[in-house]
Amino acid sequence: MDGRPLVTNVRVTYHVKVPRGKRKEAERAIEVHEQGCPVAQSVKRGIAVSWQGEIAEE
Repeated sequence: MDGRPLVTNVRVTYHVKVPRGKRKEAERAIEVHEQGCPVAQSVKRGIAVSWQGEIAEE
């Protein structure tokens, strides 16, 4: 593409610390994040967006 960089995908990694017993809520938030993320909604037609979550209970 005429020497200019082109974004073709975005990978998001959440690093989340939650209180013990709140893992399910954190997993759910990560699973549905794309629906509420304005960036993901803006670019999803032309750029692949993927995510993962690393959850630590404290």
